Amino acid sequence: MARRPTIADVAQLAGVSRATVSFVLNDRPGVARATQERVRAAVEKLGWIPSRSARALSTGRARAVGLVLTREPDLIGTDPFFPAFMAGIESVISETGDGLMLQMSRPGDEVETYRRLAADRRVDGVFLTDLRVDDVRPALVDELGLPAVAVGAVEGGAHLPTVNLDDRPVVRHAVHHLVELGHRDIAYVAGPEEFVHARRRRQAWADALAEAGLPSGPVLPGGFTAEGGARATQALLARATAPTAIVYANDLSATAGIAVAQDAGLLLPDDLSVVGFDDVPLASWTRPPLTTCRANPASWGRAAAQALLEVIERGTTADVELDPATLVLRGSTGPAPARGGR
Repeated sequence: MARRPTIADVAQLAGVSRATVSFVLNDRPGVARATQERVRAAVEKLGWIPSRSARALSTGRARAVGLVLTREPDLIGTDPFFPAFMAGIESVISETGDGLMLQMSRPGDEVETYRRLAADRRVDGVFLTDLRVDDVRPALVDELGLPAVAVGAVEGGAHLPTVNLDDRPVVRHAVHHLVELGHRDIAYVAGPEEFVHARRRRQAWADALAEAGLPSGPVLPGGFTAEGGARATQALLARATAPTAIVYANDLSATAGIAVAQDAGLLLPDDLSVVGFDDVPLASWTRPPLTTCRANPASWGRAAAQALLEVIERGTTADVELDPATLVLRGSTGPAPARGGR
């Protein structure tokens, strides 16, 4: 097998020192244009690719960004949001030569995970997702001097660049859509209560009912999971007066809810209307197709990656407000059934 070319080979072919090669490839000033051209021509001729570890040493960067997820690993695999979010990140960092380090963490180990990433200099910055009420991470990354971008609204006045999408208007729009269809008993299957965005969506549902002059319907936890959505739907349908419509905190729990309702002999949307959140690819393939709130996780990933790279390079960046989520009307919502028909 042919030996891989080295920086010494590039230097020899260009007739310069290895230090000069390094200066040229890292765009440092002080090298004559003709010398730069010789070095780049030698790199191209030899097909030399710089070592990531060597480049990290020369630039002081790890050339990686971090995403710490404090959820059960099997839930990550079933939640369609994060694959799309990470694909958005990759579409940006692949152009810069950076990598994405995904770190799984248990709730009790989370702080130590961030401390270890900072101490080992394994990443140049991190994304903070699943922001929680009284979240310690904004203050922690500030203490560690670790560049970070928050994905979603931050509570508590933390000074941290954010990439946010206000999901409250679209949830209110979904409820008003159901009210216009004649629904008066509209339940909600909520995400984890500790997450800021889960609380915001639940509050938007409650606010929309109040705006319509309707009492707050039943709320059950769904946990953003299929199992949680299924359990909550079974409990709602077992009530003496079952709801005619259910709004779910995400599409995964809504999809499971559709299956439970159909197993119980209900027709959608004749007997029950269902609304999800996210608009994952599967949403348009359920039967009936799922009415949902489109948030575009890939665009979140792209915007978050661009913001984090700017924080790493410049120390700061402006907050980003993404385009509002939109309500996508499909076949899972329809006129409210007559109470005698259920």
